[in-house]
Amino acid sequence: MQRTKACITAVGGYVPDYVLTNHELERYVETNDEWIVSRTGIRERRLLKDPDKATSYMCIEAARQVLEKSNTRPEEVDMVICATTTPDYVFPATANIVADAMGMKNAFGYDVSAACSGFLYSLATGAAMVESGRYKKVLVLGADKMSSILNFKDRATCIIFGDGGGAVMLEPSQEGYGIEDMVLKSDGSGFPYLHQKAGGSRRPASHETVDQDMHYVYQEGATVFKFAVTNMAQAAADIMDRNQLQPDDVAWLVPHQANRRIIEATANRMGIGMEKVMLNIDRYGNTTNGTIPLCLWEYAPQLKKGDKLVLAAFGGGFTWGSIYLTWGI
Repeated sequence: MQRTKACITAVGGYVPDYVLTNHELERYVETNDEWIVSRTGIRERRLLKDPDKATSYMCIEAARQVLEKSNTRPEEVDMVICATTTPDYVFPATANIVADAMGMKNAFGYDVSAACSGFLYSLATGAAMVESGRYKKVLVLGADKMSSILNFKDRATCIIFGDGGGAVMLEPSQEGYGIEDMVLKSDGSGFPYLHQKAGGSRRPASHETVDQDMHYVYQEGATVFKFAVTNMAQAAADIMDRNQLQPDDVAWLVPHQANRRIIEATANRMGIGMEKVMLNIDRYGNTTNGTIPLCLWEYAPQLKKGDKLVLAAFGGGFTWGSIYLTWGI
């Protein structure tokens, strides 16, 4: 008997209105447009400037689109998974805040914290729930308000990240399209190179931690770049090998938008040209959990039913992985 596949039936996305350009960043840190573009591929990024709006706001905006496109009433949603590194609160889960705001009264939910790979992990989890047969509509969110944990005096990090998010609906496929396979990895030894130094139970917030700027993203860029280039590319290549996919079979690579050079290395490892790679890093920067769903949202008009997509990501932790799916919309 053919297994039930979890298929993406709708996509939504949201980015804030405020555009922070490289030229504006020159006022905050010692950098320039040429330096940023040549090393990252980023020209601008979006910021959610309103202090009263958080990650849940972006999730709700994206989720509204998904409900409309999938003809889903809020009470029909069975589950909400939110991939985020910047939840509204330590608790409750941002997923539950979104569900309550949208009237998803029959849904249970939780957040997934896996840095930039969180959306892939959440998509895999949601797919398993659908494939089990117990749940019919699983809303998967990926969003981050990275500006809330950025030190705009640190050029190693503030040039990279932006705010934004997206959402997808997963439902059982009636035509055999959907999530086909996944390769998911993690290695906790990568912790020292990319993390937030304080704010958790090991180093709770205090005057000392705030004064020492310990509540911002900390990254050792060269080490992270080396690990990301190797592992993100390898995960994408592994999933192609496992499913006997040739470069011509892949319609699109949907990569995490961390750095254009990492994306190019992944495409090269897969043997595909950049014309088959979804890119928006130049306009949005690294929105962490938002990058992959934002790509799907923007490129959806170019996708055809049956297209073979390879999603790939790498994040702090370290976490990384790849998902192979066939497009069903």
